[in-house]
Amino acid sequence: MENFNHVPVLLKECLDGLNIKPDGVYVDGTLGGAGHSKEIAKKIAKQGLLLGIDRDEEAICVAKERLKEYTNVKFAHENHDHIKQILAELEIPAVDGILLDLGVSSYQLDERNRGFSYMADSQLDMRMDTSSGITAKDVVNTYSEEQLANIIYEYGEEKFSRRIAKNICEYRKTKPIQTTLELVALIEKSVPRKKGEGHPAKRTFQAIRIEVNDEIKPLYDTILASIDVLKPQGRLCVITFHSLEDRAVKNAFLQAEGKCTCPPDLPYCRCGYHSLGKIITKKPILPTEEERNQNTRSKSAKLRIFEKL
Repeated sequence: MENFNHVPVLLKECLDGLNIKPDGVYVDGTLGGAGHSKEIAKKIAKQGLLLGIDRDEEAICVAKERLKEYTNVKFAHENHDHIKQILAELEIPAVDGILLDLGVSSYQLDERNRGFSYMADSQLDMRMDTSSGITAKDVVNTYSEEQLANIIYEYGEEKFSRRIAKNICEYRKTKPIQTTLELVALIEKSVPRKKGEGHPAKRTFQAIRIEVNDEIKPLYDTILASIDVLKPQGRLCVITFHSLEDRAVKNAFLQAEGKCTCPPDLPYCRCGYHSLGKIITKKPILPTEEERNQNTRSKSAKLRIFEKL
């Protein structure tokens, strides 16, 4: 449990953004080490409710221990993409606020046997939910060269994606790629390393992790589903860490807000557009310089907030 250290990113901004009511019902869809959840729990009364969702069973166990003093907390070992089904099963018709802190947790990166980190040797896994799904080993050993190149380029924004994919496929003709450091060596062979740049494996590991956990494809629909289960004036706060996530969230917010397409000189609306609410953050909220210095994980974080009508 000591290893599950997670400094919550944009904590004050999220708490302010949720506009917490003492008797409200709130969802932390990415429970992790319960950093955000604990502060939410402090702000709600006994008649309120906090639901913590995470697909990592270890995160659920840690969060239960850290939140054991609070009696108004429920837990779900599930994926936040299924938020409608989760709430229906718990007979919760609507909620006052939802928080999604996307991406991989600090614990998962630091836990050597999970395969998320390119800095330690372990089996290639990268699953957030270790009970199901494909592993990183499956991806690098069974995907075609074209599939690998496309994933690494799209999800990792890696300009040497084709060279990396080619070297992976050449290597696995001899033996399967089993460990993180085997993969790192292939990436280092493929990517010229320049002074001052980050680790050459960072973008490829990110891309494979996103593919393994299907982090991007359902996100747009998840945002719309989350807005749908909010009560009137309920709020959705979403923290993203890279451009693909942020783009999906931004586009879903714009879709939910809607836009009148009538000519500007028309005295009344005739297009019949429907709005689900309003975007509170016309530009994303970024961490302060102090937070970026204190918590390196926060450097690329962006917070967007939506309020239901």
